[in-house]
Amino acid sequence: MKHDFLNSSEQSALKDWYDSLDHNRAVRARLRRAEDPEDILLTDAFFHFLNFMPEMFPKELMENKWQFSEKQRFYVIASIAGLLSHVKQNNEISSFAKQLAGTGKDRAPMSELRFQQLLKSPNHTDFYRRMIRAIRLLNGSVNVISLANDVIQWFWEHEQKESDRYPSNRLAVRWATDYFTALPKNID
Repeated sequence: MKHDFLNSSEQSALKDWYDSLDHNRAVRARLRRAEDPEDILLTDAFFHFLNFMPEMFPKELMENKWQFSEKQRFYVIASIAGLLSHVKQNNEISSFAKQLAGTGKDRAPMSELRFQQLLKSPNHTDFYRRMIRAIRLLNGSVNVISLANDVIQWFWEHEQKESDRYPSNRLAVRWATDYFTALPKNID
């Protein structure tokens, strides 16, 4: 079962903000220069993101709906803004994990080893850097909504003290299922 953390109006607002980056290159550049979510928190581009969508990430929603601490809430928002600044084209054809495996290509954009490393990211900084690498391997053509929902779920799972009791609800299992079922089969 896929977690959709963003409702339809939030998805629409996120797409609008993403589209606005084409007209605001300075904001995109500031976000791209950040090495991790903490760097993003110190930029005016982050506050531009918050101002663009105040209804999307209100404190009450993030704490009640997704049970994030205030610190974690800002890392989630900063990560989404920063990662989307690296996306060149919104490609809604398939999920983010399926895109990492490639569709109909001879070779997957992301190797199995790098994919496993991404799945096992121990902290938000490592996860953020590996996600940037993944976006680059896809030449910036990424499903924006899938990416945002997956980032929220990654943070949500790392904030929780226990895992979802249904493995199919966990991000790593869903990603592995999407990735390995879409992975091109080597024909010898």
